[in-house]
Amino acid sequence: MADVISSDYYKGYRGDALAALKRFQVGVWSDVEIDSTRGQFTGIILPRSETFDDKHIVIKLRNGYNVGLAVHTLKSVKELGRKEAHYKIPEKEFPHDPSKPLVKLLGTGGTIASRLDYRTGAVIPAFSPGELYGSVPELADICNIETEKLYGVFSENMGPEQWIGTAKAIGREIERGVDGIIIGHGTDTMHHTAAILSFMVQDPPIPIIMVGSQRSSDRPSSDAAINLINATSSAAHGDIAEVMVCMFGPTSDDYGLLHRGTRVRKMHSSYRSTFRTIGDVPLAMVDRKRFIHLRQDYKRRRSDRTVKINTAFDDRVSIVYYYPNMKPDIIDSLIDHDYKGIIIAGTGLGHVNKPLYPSLKKAFERGIHVYMTVQTLWGYVQMYVYDTGRDMMNLGVIPGANLLPEVAYMKLCWALGQTHDREEVKRIMLTSIAGEITEREPYNGYLIYQGGIPEVEEFISKHKR
Repeated sequence: MADVISSDYYKGYRGDALAALKRFQVGVWSDVEIDSTRGQFTGIILPRSETFDDKHIVIKLRNGYNVGLAVHTLKSVKELGRKEAHYKIPEKEFPHDPSKPLVKLLGTGGTIASRLDYRTGAVIPAFSPGELYGSVPELADICNIETEKLYGVFSENMGPEQWIGTAKAIGREIERGVDGIIIGHGTDTMHHTAAILSFMVQDPPIPIIMVGSQRSSDRPSSDAAINLINATSSAAHGDIAEVMVCMFGPTSDDYGLLHRGTRVRKMHSSYRSTFRTIGDVPLAMVDRKRFIHLRQDYKRRRSDRTVKINTAFDDRVSIVYYYPNMKPDIIDSLIDHDYKGIIIAGTGLGHVNKPLYPSLKKAFERGIHVYMTVQTLWGYVQMYVYDTGRDMMNLGVIPGANLLPEVAYMKLCWALGQTHDREEVKRIMLTSIAGEITEREPYNGYLIYQGGIPEVEEFISKHKR
Protein backbone atom coordinates (compact mmCIF):
# COMPACT_ATOMS: atom_id res chain seq x y z
CA MET A 1 0.00 0.00 0.00
CA ALA A 2 2.75 2.44 0.95
CA ASP A 3 4.47 1.86 -2.38
CA VAL A 4 1.60 3.39 -4.33
CA ILE A 5 0.80 6.23 -1.95
CA SER A 6 2.42 9.62 -2.34
CA SER A 7 4.93 10.79 0.25
CA ASP A 8 2.40 13.39 1.43
CA TYR A 9 0.37 10.53 2.87
CA TYR A 10 2.99 10.25 5.61
CA LYS A 11 4.02 13.93 5.56
CA GLY A 12 6.79 14.54 8.12
CA TYR A 13 6.67 11.09 9.72
CA ARG A 14 9.71 8.85 9.93
CA GLY A 15 11.26 6.09 11.99
CA ASP A 16 9.01 4.40 14.55
CA ALA A 17 6.11 6.78 13.90
CA LEU A 18 6.16 6.07 10.17
CA ALA A 19 6.31 2.33 10.85
CA ALA A 20 3.25 2.63 13.12
CA LEU A 21 1.23 4.44 10.45
CA LYS A 22 2.08 1.79 7.90
CA ARG A 23 1.30 -1.02 10.33
CA PHE A 24 -2.19 0.33 10.99
CA GLN A 25 -2.65 1.36 7.34
CA VAL A 26 -3.45 5.00 8.11
CA GLY A 27 -1.80 8.25 7.17
CA VAL A 28 -1.95 12.01 7.39
CA TRP A 29 -5.56 13.33 7.26
CA SER A 30 -6.98 9.95 8.31
CA ASP A 31 -9.94 10.39 10.65
CA VAL A 32 -9.24 7.73 13.24
CA GLU A 33 -10.31 6.05 16.45
CA ILE A 34 -7.30 5.12 18.55
CA ASP A 35 -7.19 2.70 21.44
CA SER A 36 -4.03 3.11 23.49
CA THR A 37 -2.70 2.31 26.91
CA ARG A 38 -3.39 5.96 27.74
CA GLY A 39 -7.06 5.82 26.76
CA GLN A 40 -9.20 6.22 23.65
CA PHE A 41 -8.87 9.12 21.23
CA THR A 42 -10.76 10.23 18.13
CA GLY A 43 -9.40 12.77 15.69
CA ILE A 44 -7.48 13.53 12.52
CA ILE A 45 -3.84 12.57 12.06
CA LEU A 46 -1.87 15.74 11.37
CA PRO A 47 1.38 16.20 9.44
CA ARG A 48 4.57 16.60 11.42
CA SER A 49 7.55 18.79 10.85
CA GLU A 50 10.60 16.75 9.97
CA THR A 51 12.43 18.41 12.85
CA PHE A 52 10.22 16.62 15.40
CA ASP A 53 10.95 13.21 16.92
CA ASP A 54 9.92 9.91 15.37
CA LYS A 55 8.26 8.48 18.50
CA HIS A 56 4.84 10.17 18.35
CA ILE A 57 1.91 10.69 16.04
CA VAL A 58 -0.19 13.83 16.40
CA ILE A 59 -3.95 14.02 16.07
CA LYS A 60 -6.38 16.91 16.23
CA LEU A 61 -9.13 15.96 18.63
CA ARG A 62 -12.80 16.73 18.06
CA ASN A 63 -12.56 19.60 20.56
CA GLY A 64 -9.91 21.31 18.41
CA TYR A 65 -6.88 20.56 20.54
CA ASN A 66 -3.87 18.61 19.34
CA VAL A 67 -2.40 15.68 21.24
CA GLY A 68 0.74 13.65 20.68
CA LEU A 69 0.55 9.89 21.25
CA ALA A 70 3.66 7.79 21.80
CA VAL A 71 3.70 5.01 19.24
CA HIS A 72 4.59 2.35 21.80
CA THR A 73 1.24 3.01 23.56
CA LEU A 74 -0.91 2.31 20.47
CA LYS A 75 -3.04 -0.83 20.64
CA SER A 76 -5.29 -0.29 17.62
CA VAL A 77 -5.99 2.44 15.08
CA LYS A 78 -9.19 2.37 13.03
CA GLU A 79 -9.67 4.68 10.05
CA LEU A 80 -13.15 6.23 9.86
CA GLY A 81 -12.47 8.29 6.75
CA ARG A 82 -10.26 11.11 5.52
CA LYS A 83 -10.62 14.84 6.15
CA GLU A 84 -7.73 16.60 4.52
CA ALA A 85 -7.61 20.18 5.72
CA HIS A 86 -7.05 23.09 3.40
CA TYR A 87 -7.58 25.67 6.08
CA LYS A 88 -7.77 29.21 4.76
CA ILE A 89 -9.53 32.21 6.16
CA PRO A 90 -11.99 33.53 3.57
CA GLU A 91 -10.73 36.89 2.42
CA LYS A 92 -13.36 39.56 1.89
CA GLU A 93 -13.03 43.16 0.89
CA PHE A 94 -12.97 45.28 4.04
CA PRO A 95 -15.89 47.71 3.75
CA HIS A 96 -14.87 51.35 3.93
CA ASP A 97 -17.12 53.74 5.83
CA PRO A 98 -16.02 57.42 5.74
CA SER A 99 -17.93 58.08 8.95
CA LYS A 100 -15.76 55.67 10.93
CA PRO A 101 -12.27 56.36 12.33
CA LEU A 102 -9.15 55.02 10.63
CA VAL A 103 -6.92 52.61 12.56
CA LYS A 104 -3.51 51.42 11.37
CA LEU A 105 -2.38 47.93 12.31
CA LEU A 106 1.41 47.54 12.33
CA GLY A 107 2.62 43.94 12.36
CA THR A 108 5.87 42.80 13.94
CA GLY A 109 5.31 39.04 13.74
CA GLY A 110 2.97 38.10 16.55
CA THR A 111 -0.16 36.13 15.77
CA ILE A 112 -3.38 38.12 15.98
CA ALA A 113 -5.95 36.48 13.76
CA SER A 114 -4.36 33.58 11.93
CA ARG A 115 -4.78 30.55 9.77
CA LEU A 116 -3.10 27.23 10.39
CA ASP A 117 -1.02 25.68 7.64
CA TYR A 118 -1.47 22.01 8.46
CA ARG A 119 1.15 20.95 5.96
CA THR A 120 3.95 22.77 7.80
CA GLY A 121 2.32 23.07 11.21
CA ALA A 122 2.91 26.83 11.09
CA VAL A 123 0.39 29.40 12.26
CA ILE A 124 0.30 32.01 9.52
CA PRO A 125 -0.93 35.45 10.55
CA ALA A 126 -4.03 36.69 8.79
CA PHE A 127 -2.88 40.19 8.19
CA SER A 128 -4.39 41.94 5.19
CA PRO A 129 -7.59 43.92 5.84
CA GLY A 130 -9.47 41.33 3.80
CA GLU A 131 -8.08 38.45 5.85
CA LEU A 132 -8.83 40.25 9.09
CA TYR A 133 -12.37 40.93 7.94
CA GLY A 134 -12.81 37.30 6.93
CA SER A 135 -11.53 36.17 10.30
CA VAL A 136 -13.07 38.82 12.58
CA PRO A 137 -15.93 40.52 10.70
CA GLU A 138 -16.86 42.54 13.80
CA LEU A 139 -13.91 44.82 13.05
CA ALA A 140 -15.83 46.45 10.22
CA ASP A 141 -18.43 47.67 12.73
CA ILE A 142 -15.72 49.48 14.67
CA CYS A 143 -13.56 51.35 12.19
CA ASN A 144 -11.70 51.36 8.90
CA ILE A 145 -8.46 49.38 9.02
CA GLU A 146 -5.19 49.63 7.14
CA THR A 147 -2.36 47.18 7.73
CA GLU A 148 1.41 47.23 7.27
CA LYS A 149 3.83 44.44 8.02
CA LEU A 150 6.93 45.98 9.57
CA TYR A 151 8.64 42.76 10.63
CA GLY A 152 8.03 39.04 10.77
CA VAL A 153 9.97 37.85 13.80
CA PHE A 154 9.25 35.92 16.96
CA SER A 155 9.02 38.29 19.88
CA GLU A 156 12.24 36.99 21.46
CA ASN A 157 14.04 38.26 18.35
CA MET A 158 12.77 41.81 18.70
CA GLY A 159 15.66 44.22 19.25
CA PRO A 160 16.83 47.79 18.69
CA GLU A 161 16.32 47.61 14.91
CA GLN A 162 12.67 46.64 15.34
CA TRP A 163 11.98 48.99 18.25
CA ILE A 164 13.43 51.98 16.44
CA GLY A 165 11.69 51.09 13.20
CA THR A 166 8.35 50.67 14.97
CA ALA A 167 8.70 54.01 16.77
CA LYS A 168 9.45 55.78 13.49
CA ALA A 169 6.49 54.09 11.80
CA ILE A 170 4.23 55.27 14.62
CA GLY A 171 5.47 58.81 14.09
CA ARG A 172 4.74 58.64 10.36
CA GLU A 173 1.22 57.32 10.91
CA ILE A 174 0.40 59.97 13.51
CA GLU A 175 1.61 62.69 11.13
CA ARG A 176 -0.49 61.11 8.35
CA GLY A 177 -3.62 61.50 10.45
CA VAL A 178 -4.71 58.04 11.60
CA ASP A 179 -7.04 57.93 14.61
CA GLY A 180 -5.38 55.05 16.41
CA ILE A 181 -2.56 52.54 16.08
CA ILE A 182 -2.47 48.83 16.90
CA ILE A 183 0.79 46.89 17.07
CA GLY A 184 0.53 43.15 16.63
CA HIS A 185 3.24 41.53 18.74
CA GLY A 186 4.16 38.20 20.28
CA THR A 187 3.29 38.06 23.96
CA ASP A 188 6.61 36.83 25.37
CA THR A 189 8.40 40.18 25.14
CA MET A 190 5.43 42.46 24.59
CA HIS A 191 6.05 44.26 27.88
CA HIS A 192 9.65 45.00 26.87
CA THR A 193 8.52 46.60 23.60
CA ALA A 194 5.72 48.47 25.35
CA ALA A 195 8.29 49.98 27.73
CA ILE A 196 10.78 51.15 25.11
CA LEU A 197 8.03 52.56 22.88
CA SER A 198 6.74 54.52 25.87
CA PHE A 199 10.10 56.31 25.96
CA MET A 200 10.69 56.56 22.21
CA VAL A 201 7.15 57.85 21.49
CA GLN A 202 6.28 60.60 23.94
CA ASP A 203 3.01 62.52 24.24
CA PRO A 204 1.21 60.90 21.30
CA PRO A 205 -2.17 62.44 20.46
CA ILE A 206 -3.82 59.05 19.81
CA PRO A 207 -3.99 55.61 21.43
CA ILE A 208 -1.10 53.23 20.64
CA ILE A 209 -2.11 49.72 21.60
CA MET A 210 -0.09 46.54 21.59
CA VAL A 211 -2.01 43.30 21.22
CA GLY A 212 -1.34 39.61 20.75
CA SER A 213 -2.74 36.24 21.66
CA GLN A 214 -1.71 33.51 24.05
CA ARG A 215 -3.41 30.79 22.01
CA SER A 216 -3.49 30.52 18.24
CA SER A 217 -6.67 30.90 16.26
CA ASP A 218 -7.05 27.21 15.45
CA ARG A 219 -7.70 26.46 19.12
CA PRO A 220 -11.23 26.69 20.54
CA SER A 221 -9.93 28.70 23.50
CA SER A 222 -8.08 31.24 21.37
CA ASP A 223 -8.05 34.77 22.71
CA ALA A 224 -6.94 36.25 19.38
CA ALA A 225 -10.25 37.59 18.08
CA ILE A 226 -11.45 39.06 21.38
CA ASN A 227 -8.11 40.73 22.06
CA LEU A 228 -8.12 42.20 18.55
CA ILE A 229 -11.69 43.48 18.87
CA ASN A 230 -10.96 45.11 22.23
CA ALA A 231 -7.71 46.64 21.00
CA THR A 232 -9.37 47.95 17.85
CA SER A 233 -12.22 49.51 19.82
CA SER A 234 -9.70 51.17 22.14
CA ALA A 235 -7.58 52.49 19.27
CA ALA A 236 -10.58 53.77 17.32
CA HIS A 237 -12.76 55.20 20.05
CA GLY A 238 -10.79 55.27 23.32
CA ASP A 239 -9.57 58.54 24.78
CA ILE A 240 -6.36 57.29 26.40
CA ALA A 241 -3.44 58.57 24.30
CA GLU A 242 -0.60 56.45 25.61
CA VAL A 243 1.33 53.30 24.73
CA MET A 244 -0.73 50.45 26.17
CA VAL A 245 -1.10 46.68 26.17
CA CYS A 246 -4.61 45.29 25.59
CA MET A 247 -5.13 41.64 26.56
CA PHE A 248 -7.58 39.42 28.46
CA GLY A 249 -8.65 40.69 31.87
CA PRO A 250 -10.04 37.62 33.69
CA THR A 251 -9.51 34.06 32.51
CA SER A 252 -12.95 34.27 30.87
CA ASP A 253 -13.69 36.51 27.89
CA ASP A 254 -15.78 39.06 29.80
CA TYR A 255 -13.51 42.03 29.12
CA GLY A 256 -10.00 43.13 28.29
CA LEU A 257 -7.71 45.39 30.26
CA LEU A 258 -5.69 48.35 29.07
CA HIS A 259 -2.33 48.37 30.83
CA ARG A 260 0.12 51.27 30.86
CA GLY A 261 3.15 50.29 28.82
CA THR A 262 5.65 50.93 31.63
CA ARG A 263 3.82 49.13 34.44
CA VAL A 264 2.74 45.92 32.69
CA ARG A 265 4.32 42.49 32.74
CA LYS A 266 3.60 39.00 31.42
CA MET A 267 3.04 36.87 34.52
CA HIS A 268 2.06 33.39 33.29
CA SER A 269 3.41 31.25 30.47
CA SER A 270 0.05 30.07 29.12
CA TYR A 271 -2.95 31.72 30.83
CA ARG A 272 -4.89 34.02 28.57
CA SER A 273 -5.07 36.54 31.43
CA THR A 274 -1.28 36.59 31.66
CA PHE A 275 -0.71 40.36 31.61
CA ARG A 276 -1.18 42.44 34.69
CA THR A 277 -0.28 45.88 35.92
CA ILE A 278 2.38 45.68 38.64
CA GLY A 279 2.31 47.97 41.69
CA ASP A 280 -0.60 49.95 40.29
CA VAL A 281 -4.02 49.45 38.70
CA PRO A 282 -4.81 49.16 34.97
CA LEU A 283 -5.96 52.17 33.01
CA ALA A 284 -9.31 50.79 31.88
CA MET A 285 -11.57 47.85 31.16
CA VAL A 286 -12.87 47.41 27.64
CA ASP A 287 -15.39 45.13 25.96
CA ARG A 288 -17.39 45.32 22.75
CA LYS A 289 -19.84 47.85 24.14
CA ARG A 290 -18.06 50.13 26.59
CA PHE A 291 -14.99 51.47 28.35
CA ILE A 292 -14.72 51.66 32.11
CA HIS A 293 -11.87 53.89 33.22
CA LEU A 294 -10.20 52.63 36.39
CA ARG A 295 -8.19 55.82 36.92
CA GLN A 296 -8.16 59.37 35.66
CA ASP A 297 -4.46 60.23 35.54
CA TYR A 298 -4.00 59.29 31.91
CA LYS A 299 -3.06 61.40 28.90
CA ARG A 300 -6.08 62.31 26.80
CA ARG A 301 -6.61 61.98 23.06
CA ARG A 302 -5.92 65.24 21.20
CA SER A 303 -6.83 66.55 17.77
CA ASP A 304 -3.32 67.73 16.85
CA ARG A 305 -0.75 65.62 15.00
CA THR A 306 2.30 66.39 17.13
CA VAL A 307 4.38 63.70 18.81
CA LYS A 308 7.96 63.53 20.05
CA ILE A 309 9.88 60.61 18.56
CA ASN A 310 13.23 59.98 20.26
CA THR A 311 14.78 56.68 19.17
CA ALA A 312 18.08 57.00 21.03
CA PHE A 313 19.35 53.59 22.14
CA ASP A 314 22.61 52.16 23.50
CA ASP A 315 22.46 48.38 23.77
CA ARG A 316 25.53 48.08 26.00
CA VAL A 317 23.32 47.49 29.03
CA SER A 318 22.58 44.28 30.93
CA ILE A 319 20.20 43.03 33.60
CA VAL A 320 21.80 41.01 36.39
CA TYR A 321 19.40 38.91 38.44
CA TYR A 322 21.10 38.50 41.80
CA TYR A 323 21.13 35.11 43.52
CA PRO A 324 22.83 33.94 46.74
CA ASN A 325 26.50 33.05 46.26
CA MET A 326 26.76 35.05 43.03
CA LYS A 327 30.42 35.48 42.10
CA PRO A 328 31.93 38.85 41.19
CA ASP A 329 33.13 37.57 37.82
CA ILE A 330 29.60 38.19 36.54
CA ILE A 331 30.08 41.93 37.06
CA ASP A 332 33.74 41.77 36.00
CA SER A 333 32.75 40.22 32.68
CA LEU A 334 30.39 43.10 31.92
CA ILE A 335 33.14 45.57 32.77
CA ASP A 336 35.66 43.76 30.57
CA HIS A 337 33.21 43.68 27.66
CA ASP A 338 32.73 47.46 27.75
CA TYR A 339 29.15 47.52 28.97
CA LYS A 340 27.99 51.01 29.91
CA GLY A 341 25.03 50.19 32.14
CA ILE A 342 23.94 47.50 34.57
CA ILE A 343 20.48 46.96 36.03
CA ILE A 344 20.54 44.76 39.12
CA ALA A 345 17.42 42.91 40.25
CA GLY A 346 18.35 42.64 43.91
CA THR A 347 16.81 40.78 46.81
CA GLY A 348 14.44 42.33 49.30
CA LEU A 349 14.79 46.10 49.38
CA GLY A 350 17.69 45.96 46.90
CA HIS A 351 20.61 43.87 48.14
CA VAL A 352 23.51 41.78 46.84
CA ASN A 353 26.26 39.97 48.70
CA LYS A 354 29.49 41.63 49.87
CA PRO A 355 31.84 39.72 47.53
CA LEU A 356 30.32 41.78 44.68
CA TYR A 357 31.25 45.10 46.29
CA PRO A 358 34.78 45.44 44.83
CA SER A 359 33.43 44.74 41.35
CA LEU A 360 30.61 47.25 41.78
CA LYS A 361 33.17 49.84 42.88
CA LYS A 362 35.30 49.07 39.82
CA ALA A 363 32.25 49.42 37.59
CA PHE A 364 31.56 52.87 39.00
CA GLU A 365 35.19 53.91 38.55
CA ARG A 366 35.05 52.78 34.91
CA GLY A 367 32.07 55.05 34.31
CA ILE A 368 29.43 52.32 34.23
CA HIS A 369 25.96 53.36 35.36
CA VAL A 370 24.58 50.86 37.89
CA TYR A 371 20.94 50.94 39.05
CA MET A 372 19.19 48.75 41.59
CA THR A 373 15.69 47.32 41.18
CA VAL A 374 13.89 44.64 43.18
CA GLN A 375 13.29 41.11 41.97
CA THR A 376 10.11 41.01 44.07
CA LEU A 377 8.61 43.24 41.31
CA TRP A 378 6.16 44.80 43.73
CA GLY A 379 7.60 47.43 46.04
CA TYR A 380 10.35 50.03 46.07
CA VAL A 381 14.12 49.91 46.35
CA GLN A 382 14.98 51.20 49.84
CA MET A 383 18.74 50.90 50.18
CA TYR A 384 18.99 53.22 53.16
CA VAL A 385 17.29 50.80 55.57
CA TYR A 386 20.20 48.38 56.09
CA ASP A 387 23.96 48.84 56.12
CA THR A 388 24.34 46.72 52.98
CA GLY A 389 22.15 49.11 50.99
CA ARG A 390 23.96 52.19 52.25
CA ASP A 391 27.31 50.55 51.51
CA MET A 392 26.26 49.90 47.90
CA MET A 393 25.08 53.47 47.44
CA ASN A 394 28.54 54.57 48.62
CA LEU A 395 29.95 52.37 45.84
CA GLY A 396 27.89 54.23 43.25
CA VAL A 397 24.84 51.99 42.95
CA ILE A 398 21.72 54.13 42.46
CA PRO A 399 18.33 52.99 43.80
CA GLY A 400 15.75 52.81 40.99
CA ALA A 401 12.58 53.54 43.00
CA ASN A 402 9.88 51.09 41.80
CA LEU A 403 11.03 50.72 38.21
CA LEU A 404 10.35 47.20 37.01
CA PRO A 405 13.66 45.52 36.07
CA GLU A 406 12.80 45.21 32.36
CA VAL A 407 11.53 48.79 32.25
CA ALA A 408 14.70 50.01 33.99
CA TYR A 409 16.75 48.13 31.39
CA MET A 410 14.89 49.74 28.49
CA LYS A 411 15.03 53.17 30.06
CA LEU A 412 18.78 52.99 30.74
CA CYS A 413 19.43 51.89 27.14
CA TRP A 414 17.36 54.87 26.00
CA ALA A 415 19.05 57.30 28.41
CA LEU A 416 22.56 56.19 27.46
CA GLY A 417 21.65 56.60 23.81
CA GLN A 418 21.38 60.32 24.56
CA THR A 419 24.16 60.99 27.05
CA HIS A 420 26.76 59.36 29.27
CA ASP A 421 26.96 62.27 31.69
CA ARG A 422 26.39 60.64 35.06
CA GLU A 423 24.16 63.31 36.54
CA GLU A 424 22.07 63.72 33.38
CA VAL A 425 21.57 59.95 33.10
CA LYS A 426 20.49 59.91 36.75
CA ARG A 427 18.05 62.74 36.14
CA ILE A 428 16.51 60.90 33.19
CA MET A 429 16.34 57.58 35.03
CA LEU A 430 14.69 58.95 38.15
CA THR A 431 12.24 61.30 36.40
CA SER A 432 8.96 59.62 35.52
CA ILE A 433 8.30 60.09 31.81
CA ALA A 434 5.49 57.64 31.07
CA GLY A 435 4.25 56.54 34.48
CA GLU A 436 7.15 54.13 35.04
CA ILE A 437 7.83 55.52 38.53
CA THR A 438 4.90 56.10 40.85
CA GLU A 439 4.83 58.17 43.99
CA ARG A 440 3.28 55.31 45.94
CA GLU A 441 1.57 52.00 45.38
CA PRO A 442 -2.21 52.18 45.73
CA TYR A 443 -3.79 50.06 48.43
CA ASN A 444 -5.06 47.65 45.79
CA GLY A 445 -1.92 47.66 43.65
CA TYR A 446 -0.63 44.45 45.22
CA LEU A 447 -3.03 41.55 45.15
CA ILE A 448 -1.90 37.95 44.80
CA TYR A 449 -4.62 35.45 45.57
CA GLN A 450 -3.21 32.31 47.20
CA GLY A 451 -5.23 29.28 46.20
CA GLY A 452 -6.29 26.88 48.94
CA ILE A 453 -6.90 29.57 51.57
CA PRO A 454 -10.59 29.40 52.67
CA GLU A 455 -11.42 33.07 52.17
CA VAL A 456 -9.84 33.09 48.71
CA GLU A 457 -11.61 29.89 47.67
CA GLU A 458 -14.90 31.38 48.84
CA PHE A 459 -14.25 34.50 46.76
CA ILE A 460 -13.34 32.47 43.67
CA SER A 461 -16.45 30.30 44.00
CA LYS A 462 -18.64 33.38 43.62
CA HIS A 463 -17.10 34.49 40.35
CA LYS A 464 -16.97 33.03 36.86
CA ARG A 465 -13.71 31.21 36.26
